[in-house]
Amino acid sequence: MQPIETESLRAPAPSPISAAHRFANKVALITGSSDRGIGGEIAVRLASEGAAVAMISRREPVRLLKRLSRYEHGAIHTAGDVTRAEDIARAIDDCLSEFGQIDVVVNNAGLEVASPLGKFSDDGWRELLEVNLGGAIAVTKAALPHLTEGGVIVNIASALGIGGCPGFSVYSASKAGLIGFTQSLAWELAPRGIRVVAVAPGLVHTPMVHKHVSKLTPEIWEQIEACHPLGMGHPDDVAAAVAFLASSDARWITGITLPVGWAQHYPLPTGAMME
Repeated sequence: MQPIETESLRAPAPSPISAAHRFANKVALITGSSDRGIGGEIAVRLASEGAAVAMISRREPVRLLKRLSRYEHGAIHTAGDVTRAEDIARAIDDCLSEFGQIDVVVNNAGLEVASPLGKFSDDGWRELLEVNLGGAIAVTKAALPHLTEGGVIVNIASALGIGGCPGFSVYSASKAGLIGFTQSLAWELAPRGIRVVAVAPGLVHTPMVHKHVSKLTPEIWEQIEACHPLGMGHPDDVAAAVAFLASSDARWITGITLPVGWAQHYPLPTGAMME
């Protein structure tokens, strides 16, 4: 048997692209974009790097649209709910009518409810699963026929999809499901040249988190900070990770979930042990 010349099998690496132009001529569809949340910052980051942006959320993000208007590539918003098939179809139609293509799908829409399982209403836990997991599946399925080779799907999971926490059983289940969806769909779509990835942020300064602030004592804040080796994050920290994973810089990365702002930790008292 003749030895294989590996150099002849290696595809040429693309020329490096300036971060300011990584998404030139690309169109991103982003769910759950709001004026002061992760989805909005993702939209701004991708637009700043050259993308046209189409968004779907329940309410029109007026301030976000004003921020996006400074970029010449275009930004549109469709009012809709990711649990409603007709709203998803309308958002995709709006995107295609305006921009003619979809290159990146970011499944960011989500609900966060902290409650002991026994206190959840049946409608409450079902809605949480339907938005966080069912919505991502529905949007991905609807967008898939329009994604071509080089397309990317980015799912916004959570640290709570990997590690547990009292009061977040249903939320954790929804985000763990999203991670599993990411892993298996990546293998399914790899033959088409479509990548599927996820990010799993720790706590981020967003309105979703700040609604709990009035209940937190300084001692609890110290415990929260201790869970994050680099401190709590901001929406633009997550947006930066999404921009990397969705770009051609990550062209050889698929099926992974990237923890953002935290790391798995086994809190042994090693300081005392090593004295």
